[in-house]
Amino acid sequence: MPEFDASMLLSGRYHDMLLAGLWLSIQLLAISLVLALPLATCIALLRLSPFRLLRGVGFAYVETIRNIPLLAHMLFWYFGAPELLPEAAKQWLYAGNTEASCAVIALTLYTAAYMAEDIRSGIRAISFVQMEAARALGLSFLAAMRLVILPQAMRVITPPLISQTLNLWKNTSIATVIGVAELMYQAGQVESASFRSFESFAFATSAYLSLSLLITALAAWFQHRYPPRAL
Repeated sequence: MPEFDASMLLSGRYHDMLLAGLWLSIQLLAISLVLALPLATCIALLRLSPFRLLRGVGFAYVETIRNIPLLAHMLFWYFGAPELLPEAAKQWLYAGNTEASCAVIALTLYTAAYMAEDIRSGIRAISFVQMEAARALGLSFLAAMRLVILPQAMRVITPPLISQTLNLWKNTSIATVIGVAELMYQAGQVESASFRSFESFAFATSAYLSLSLLITALAAWFQHRYPPRAL
């Protein structure tokens, strides 16, 4: 039975490859989260709009995105969507880190669809009387949302959004199918080069578990510090 060789995880080329993969995974998480949150808020407001056409646009987005697996999203945005771009835009895209850019697009759009539903549910938890009162004071729909409804809904919305962040972190591993050199990709590369399967994937598993537990602890702390209130 082969012994666990921890030295390859502590220093050397394989150590650097795994750390580089972990750092890229964290970057995918951070960038996708920053982009997904405002997009999800816009989609949620579309879903709650008083205009039927806008509600329909929001509904179509959420149902379309959520009913397609993330793997299909990832493959479409990498292999399919760039072919639809003008030649200049295509050249610009291919000049950079195309794999990572396409992964961010797929993760952002996919995560935003789920976050939008969490935000919509949180907004609907606020008594409609408050919206009526805000409108009676002369505020527009968007101003009432921004100044009255959303600040109160944040306490309800934040715990499920943290859960979606946890899902987003785990979903970054799917980017390996389009060649993004994130953590799972680098673990596979290390395993192929060193034939040390256990050590390489133990590092990847530990990294995913550690950050997941950190996000879960953050959600638990928030719920304890800011429990939902009757609104």
